[in-house]
Amino acid sequence: MPQTQPIGITVLVTTDYETSLARTVEALKVEGFGVLTEIDVKETMKKKIGVDMAAYKILGACNPPLAHRALTAAPEVGLLLPCNVTVRELESGAVEVALVDPLAMMSVVDNAELAAVAAEARARLERVAQALGS
Repeated sequence: MPQTQPIGITVLVTTDYETSLARTVEALKVEGFGVLTEIDVKETMKKKIGVDMAAYKILGACNPPLAHRALTAAPEVGLLLPCNVTVRELESGAVEVALVDPLAMMSVVDNAELAAVAAEARARLERVAQALGS
C-alpha cells in the first residue's frame, strides 16, 4: 500500500528489481508520463568513487501537456522539472518505488494556476503508486 511522505509517495513492490523498474515505466506511461532521463546511481557511484551499492535508478518522468501548462504559468518552474521517480533495491531484497509529490515541489512558487497543475500531476502519480502496489 502506498505511503505518503513529506516529499513524495512510496510503495514497496513485490517483484524483483528489473521487473519493478519495467512496471514503473509502464505505469507512468498509462498516466501520460514518459521517462526523459534515467540515472543509474549504482553504476555512477561505482564508476566515480568505487562504492558498491544496491540497484538504484532515478527516472526523470515528464507529462508534456502538464509540463507545458506549468511552464506557461511560471517559467521558473523548469528548475523543478521533471518529476523524479526512484526505484531502489532494499537490503531485504524488496524494491521501493518513490514518486515525488508535485504539490510539495511546486509549493515554493506562489501561483494558483501552477498549484492546479501540480494537483493534477500528483493525482496521476498517486494512481501510478496504486497500480504498483496492487
